[in-house]
Amino acid sequence: MAGGVFGVCLSFVALIVVGTYSAAAGLIGGAGGKNGTVALAKGAVPAAYQGLVQKWGNLCPAINPALLAAQLYQESGWNPTIVSPANARGIAQFIPGTWAGHGIDGDGDGDRDVWDPADAIPSAASYDCELAGYVKDVPGDPTNNMLAAYNAGAYRVIRSGGVPRISETQNYVRIIRSLEKSFARPVGRVDPSRQAAGAIYYAQQKLGTPYLWGGTGTAAQNGRFDCSGLTQAAYLEVGIELPRVANDQYNAGPHPSRDELLPGDLVFFSDDLTNSRAIRHVGIYVGGGYMIDAPRTGAVIRFDRIDTPDYFGATRVTADGAAALPKGLPQ
Repeated sequence: MAGGVFGVCLSFVALIVVGTYSAAAGLIGGAGGKNGTVALAKGAVPAAYQGLVQKWGNLCPAINPALLAAQLYQESGWNPTIVSPANARGIAQFIPGTWAGHGIDGDGDGDRDVWDPADAIPSAASYDCELAGYVKDVPGDPTNNMLAAYNAGAYRVIRSGGVPRISETQNYVRIIRSLEKSFARPVGRVDPSRQAAGAIYYAQQKLGTPYLWGGTGTAAQNGRFDCSGLTQAAYLEVGIELPRVANDQYNAGPHPSRDELLPGDLVFFSDDLTNSRAIRHVGIYVGGGYMIDAPRTGAVIRFDRIDTPDYFGATRVTADGAAALPKGLPQ
């Protein structure tokens, strides 16, 4: 009987996947926006910092709120108390020497505190804009040149006539520009994922598998998964490496709205709808308001509806978006 039920379910999924893609075929467009008009994706920036990022991300034309958010996420994962091995400090990861020269009193309380996001976030934006001013006459994209100056120094950018041919610098620019897309609220239709069908097919083969907290599908775990282990494995099957935990997977691409969901999108759930770092569950959307997910201990991988009060949002996974995610962020 179980086999028959799953057979019917797979046919159902095939129908809604085809139907959903057919309906979306004429709606595909770009996402993004011009600097100064970029809004942040829902919950992508923790509520405590959202106002600061939105305000200071418009400080100069070379930056925008999503770009500033991408830098802060890359640097600290929104942890205001973190210290790196190189003694970089706080949410914006300023080393003491750089802070001494470029830290500002962002909240106007009379001090410059590297540990206070109300100073550190404005200082990060101010430093970006200062670097943008240094390289404003360099040919090429002003934002890319600013990011290259942040990584390699303004002199190298000026001398190179643009982003230097330094792999670390080129990778930094690529990573931040990719992450920027995951923090921006799309202003148009988000392109569909080319890898979605393969990820769904993988997840379908796991229907009925018992849930295992911490499970990633290894032989030692008898091929069992938890929610983010399943989504990670499904996308790894199509050549995209996602982070291990759900709240980091949220930043693996742009965020389609509920009425723009397509099969293969990751769908996320949280008890705090203002903060992506509080996400606690993820599934793979298959169309028609359903996802495949590994729900909880005692359950099996199955179909569940996504329209619940704790629905947070969705991510359309891209290879560039996943590759840009920092490894080992503090939770």
